Amino acid sequence: MKLLILGGTHHVGRAIVETALERGDEIATLNRGLSRAPAPGVRALIADRTDPKAVRAVLGRQEWDAVIDTWAWAPRVVRDTARLLADRAGHYGYVSSRGVHRWPWPPTADESAPLVEADPGSDNSGDYAAAKRGGELAVLESFGERALLARAGMILGPYEDVGRIPWWLRRLEKGGRVLAPGPAEARLQYLDVRDLAAWMLRSAELGRGGAYTVTGRPEAITVGQLLRTMLEVTGFDTDLVWAPPDLLTREGLALGAELGLRLPDGSAPSGMHDADTTAAFAAGLTTRQLRHTLADTWAWLQTEGDPTPRPDAPSPDSWLDADAERRVLGQL
Repeated sequence: MKLLILGGTHHVGRAIVETALERGDEIATLNRGLSRAPAPGVRALIADRTDPKAVRAVLGRQEWDAVIDTWAWAPRVVRDTARLLADRAGHYGYVSSRGVHRWPWPPTADESAPLVEADPGSDNSGDYAAAKRGGELAVLESFGERALLARAGMILGPYEDVGRIPWWLRRLEKGGRVLAPGPAEARLQYLDVRDLAAWMLRSAELGRGGAYTVTGRPEAITVGQLLRTMLEVTGFDTDLVWAPPDLLTREGLALGAELGLRLPDGSAPSGMHDADTTAAFAAGLTTRQLRHTLADTWAWLQTEGDPTPRPDAPSPDSWLDADAERRVLGQL
């Protein structure tokens, strides 16, 4: 395919570029050109997405088989770009989020769960759920049935800039007794970023449209399996000490929130790790083994170092600091 990838330098965008290169697709990226040099074989188009005139100038009258967009901020930016590309691309894949569903998410929710209110012309980036839903509406305005809305769940794997798995790997690397958010049997649902990329590209090739909940199998693993597999693939000499949720709440610690196990008030979130992904798997989604995701993430960290966190990501220090960890470990 001839692809235009809007973004292409961080996390999901970078994984999409690399997966498309492996497929042999012809790729152009559109971004500000500030974060990373383009990969070999990629044609870089440089413009600020927030400036419609600059985007129009750099795109000219070029045409593409498909566009994939990772934008997560003001919906108006998505609307402007989608309108510009409506008659120049056959498919528009938008990386959305399960966050577009109205909270609290019902257990075993699928694509039909209630959605938040949003404005596709909004310049507001402060409300992530409304921004992503506004982006969806903006794409639908211009592409209709040619639009694919990939409502992703928790995305792990190389290039993660939210700080979940990189933070845990670095913490386990220090060794010793490590506080872990119990219970170890708590279930998790996640997706490797490269599996998301492969599915979106294949969907673009097939011209698949519609909204899909795109994450792994419901309750695919436990938090215990996640952390113990990290130890297996890295060889770290670490002793996991499981803290019950009520103890973490009493101590005012948000540990576990980074994995969607707890809310700030200490309660367990409804519907976080049991989404109905029947539609996505029926549409060809495949997933790789957890140990491959974790081993490749650790290899990336060793090669490139810790990523610059996303500006909208919470500080890992809010989950656990050294003094708090020692205080709680002393009670276990």
